[in-house]
Amino acid sequence: MKALRRLGLAAVALSAMTTNVLAADIVIGVRSEPSSMDPYFHNLGPNNGMIGHVFGRLVDFDSNQQIFGSIAESWKTVNDTTWEFKLRPGLKFHDGSDLTVDDVIFSFERADGYEGGNSSFRTYTKGKKLVKVDDLTLHIVTESPYPLMANDLTTILIMSSEAKGTDSTGTNKGISAKDFNDGTATVGTGPYKFVEWKKGEQIVLEKYDGYIGPIAQPWDKVTFKFIKSEPARVAALLAGDVDAIDNVPTVDVARLEKDPRVALSSGISNRVIYLHMDQFRDKSPFVTDKNGNPLDKNPLKDARVRKAISMMINRDAIVERVMEGIAIPAGQLLPKGFFGVSSNLKPDPYDPAAAKKLLAEAGWADGFGLTIHGPNDRYINDAKIAEAIGQLLTANGIPTKVVTMPKNVYFKRASKGGPDGSPEFSFVLVGWGSGTGEASSPIKSLLATHDKSKGMGASNRGRHSDPKVDDLLKQALATVDDAKRQELLAKATDIAIGENQGIIPLHYQVNTWATKKGLKYAPRTDERTTAYDFSAE
Repeated sequence: MKALRRLGLAAVALSAMTTNVLAADIVIGVRSEPSSMDPYFHNLGPNNGMIGHVFGRLVDFDSNQQIFGSIAESWKTVNDTTWEFKLRPGLKFHDGSDLTVDDVIFSFERADGYEGGNSSFRTYTKGKKLVKVDDLTLHIVTESPYPLMANDLTTILIMSSEAKGTDSTGTNKGISAKDFNDGTATVGTGPYKFVEWKKGEQIVLEKYDGYIGPIAQPWDKVTFKFIKSEPARVAALLAGDVDAIDNVPTVDVARLEKDPRVALSSGISNRVIYLHMDQFRDKSPFVTDKNGNPLDKNPLKDARVRKAISMMINRDAIVERVMEGIAIPAGQLLPKGFFGVSSNLKPDPYDPAAAKKLLAEAGWADGFGLTIHGPNDRYINDAKIAEAIGQLLTANGIPTKVVTMPKNVYFKRASKGGPDGSPEFSFVLVGWGSGTGEASSPIKSLLATHDKSKGMGASNRGRHSDPKVDDLLKQALATVDDAKRQELLAKATDIAIGENQGIIPLHYQVNTWATKKGLKYAPRTDERTTAYDFSAE
């Protein structure tokens, strides 16, 4: 853990620099290109961070996930089941049209009914009835008390109800992702306006002079350059081709710390890297016998087997060797300090003997075969992590093939690539950052019973299901008392992970940004790389 201790867990700048006069423009090298500029296409970190420059939210998070008003200047509860939001007066879209409550209602309806994307925002829209009081006053009504209303609203970006796309029928609901990607409908109220997107190369934004709101606008022009290659991204910074980069490769952190041309900023995130397993099919497509032949029975449906796999994974070794010490072994959805974590759950120890005993108890003493699927360009060292897991499982009696692919291909297949629209894969590496900054978000999305009509289990690719977890979550979401809600969320986590092993947590990411001399970045727990969080040192 030497590198992690070097960095520390706080959001701190690690290299002392003198302040330079800054240009009005900034060029930022980022690892991940968004899959769309459509606000509702995919609830994915690179999308949410990029699109949030252009479109505003009713309320938003700062770098430490503290809530502040954005489009809404104030909010309050009217009664136990009604929240009132007052919109900031004078807000205009980039095309000069006024933002009103009608646009907010339209945006929620579009997010709720969106089809064709991946990892839906429906988790945050279901169960909410939006009522227009006047052009600047909105009521949101729920069936029971809902204390996390403001947290949920940090996830939904607001677009114009008058946005025009290429739909020949003339209906706004026909606006496609293409219309946002090419700039036709990319008209928000955010601090920056969309200029262009050259796929595979860059997205360019410019300062919106008519912006009204609390977000800083330190730059006249912002260029995000997509540099997937880790060495190339670092080289671009050192050559002066970009002013800053995200996702500093763990292998380069120690070297860059000593470079006087560079400043590093690092912070622990709310993102857990984890494994989802097929818990709903009797015949799982990528589960075989040890010779690669199909099985008539799916061993992953047995919690003992899932626990055994968890105990075959040496988290400490992955953190030390794959992550260069810059990560935290995980035993649940969020690291210590976040709301709703359980004090009972610790990372499973590496114990192959106990794992094999569990397999034998479950009737799989001879093991079976697996394929692990994962992205190779989404999370820090994601392909290397998948390889390490494959090696560990193979060494302990579960021969495991490793298949990784670009995220734009991977997530579609992992979410609904099967012949019936269900998840295609059996055993997947994924990551989740809590969009609301507390435990209900990952429980709702990853572990609640998949139910599109209720917005539950939107990213539950393993289809874990337990009525006890669902009931505890339902109680928690209607509990106003913070201490009681914390207890309910922790108990739901204890059952879903501690008892059921609904997912296998691996580690929490620690993220590092690098800037040229004279700049600094405020690390965000939500991992977003945002132009307005860069400033003079």
